[in-house]
Amino acid sequence: MTVAKTDYRFRRSGIGLAIALPLFFLASAQAQVNTAAPVVPAAPAAAKAALTPSLANPVNALPPNATVPLAKPALPAAPLPRARARVAILQALDKVTAETIRFEVPVGQPVRYKTLVFTVRACETTAPDEGVQDFSAYVLADSQPAPSPGKEIPSARQVFRGWMYASSPGLNPLQHPVYDAWLIACKATAPVTPRPASPPKPKPVVTPDLIAPAPVATAPVAPTVEPPAQVPAPSR
Repeated sequence: MTVAKTDYRFRRSGIGLAIALPLFFLASAQAQVNTAAPVVPAAPAAAKAALTPSLANPVNALPPNATVPLAKPALPAAPLPRARARVAILQALDKVTAETIRFEVPVGQPVRYKTLVFTVRACETTAPDEGVQDFSAYVLADSQPAPSPGKEIPSARQVFRGWMYASSPGLNPLQHPVYDAWLIACKATAPVTPRPASPPKPKPVVTPDLIAPAPVATAPVAPTVEPPAQVPAPSR
């Protein structure tokens, strides 16, 4: 009887232990999971508003597969046109005699300097939006000796063709064994001044002597009727 009671108590304690051990291990594992899980801070209200689709932000309200057209970049402003002059001012140097001369060359008209003939096709001034004022001219230079009277005119040989720059004479210089030439400036033609209007002619002064007297009104005169002539009576 004693052995039976002892065996029953042992079995009760064994069943309780078998139930308590799994519960203990399950509680320990849950505690480890709670300890290792990071704490996520709450999102601020501004971030929640940005993630929430609304009519104020149509980009967030679009469906995921929708494409948003990109704005076209602004086109740069068109450059201002350059002002063109009608006359170019050139300066030439004779390397043999050290003679320097400055002269004007109208656009389209050839001008001779000793054995060189200069023709300017265009003369431009930089636009206001370029920052630095400069002059450039498209120049043709031909080498042609001056014709002698009674002789055939010698043929011309081109020695220069291109743009000359006043601020950089050495950028595209005239290469000649005797002469040098470079651009000084572009000269605008004199503006056409309107002719002054002729003064109005003075009105003639009317003096009292020149005024014709006004006609004097007179009463109408009745026409006079003469009586008929008396005819003499016949004699008896």
